Amino acid sequence: MAIFIDLLMLIGGIAVAVIGANILVDGASTIAYKLKVSSLIIGMTVVAFGTSMPEFAVNIFASAHKNTGLAISNILGSNIFNILIILGIAAMIKRLPVHKNTISRDIPMNLLAAILVGVAANKVLIDGLGESALYATDGIIFLSLFAIFLYYTFYHLKPDDSEGEAHIKKMASMKAIIFILLGLGALIVGGELIVNGATDLAKSAGMADHVVGLLIVGPGTSIPELITSLVAIRKGKIDLAVGNVVGSNIFNIFFILGLSSIIYPLPLHAELNIAVLVTVGASLLLFIFTFMTRNSKLTKSKGGLFIMLFLVYVAWMLWGGG
Repeated sequence: MAIFIDLLMLIGGIAVAVIGANILVDGASTIAYKLKVSSLIIGMTVVAFGTSMPEFAVNIFASAHKNTGLAISNILGSNIFNILIILGIAAMIKRLPVHKNTISRDIPMNLLAAILVGVAANKVLIDGLGESALYATDGIIFLSLFAIFLYYTFYHLKPDDSEGEAHIKKMASMKAIIFILLGLGALIVGGELIVNGATDLAKSAGMADHVVGLLIVGPGTSIPELITSLVAIRKGKIDLAVGNVVGSNIFNIFFILGLSSIIYPLPLHAELNIAVLVTVGASLLLFIFTFMTRNSKLTKSKGGLFIMLFLVYVAWMLWGGG
């Protein structure tokens, strides 16, 4: 009976998230058009922050209750899933042209965030300290970098010249704001249902806590990002889809981990180092594919590689490193 309830929570959560993603994209696109702001900016801020609320809720709760393993593995699992699965699936569906500001500013910032977590995870090796952890000082640095990121994002606001009225569902501004709020609320509720159902099922299968965080809770909290990005692609809002993923990753590390480490120190235990390396590796691969190649588009072949790497990572965690 308990397993049936958990499955019902999963299915119900996905349904709620799908509905929320649809109305969120419609509302955000309308506001972007009316304000003459690019969908990329909306994706990097309003949508990315909103779809990261499940991760935020999980981490604040985990940090307050000193469940540091969940707080770290949730973010690592989410960021890995965001790049390798969400962008991978999206690129398999449709070739993704990456906006020049995303290439020059946002993707390098995403890589920097991953590298800083990697440095923090190896303080024992680098500084000879007794424990690798994120402390309040690290949190302050992360939050400061997040503030700089927001400043440069809004400093470069430009009218949206590329998309016009295509794919915009016309509605009044107040209705669009209500759609955004309802969509975000539905995504948060849906994400919570998904995480609770998936976590209970995983624990029933006897998985270790950090594996649950990396492979269940993290990806589970990223379901809103996955659905939002796929819906955005279907509606022709490619910038919103890519911006949502990259913005969510930056938000996850600089804001959520930053705030969590201020609430309570977050030890980075040795069993999480593989996940840290995969996070850095996925971010580096995204950087290479967009910043350092002549063709900055995410193609089907690149998307297929992302998905294959994720499957290898999951297999390693389940049968090798977990």
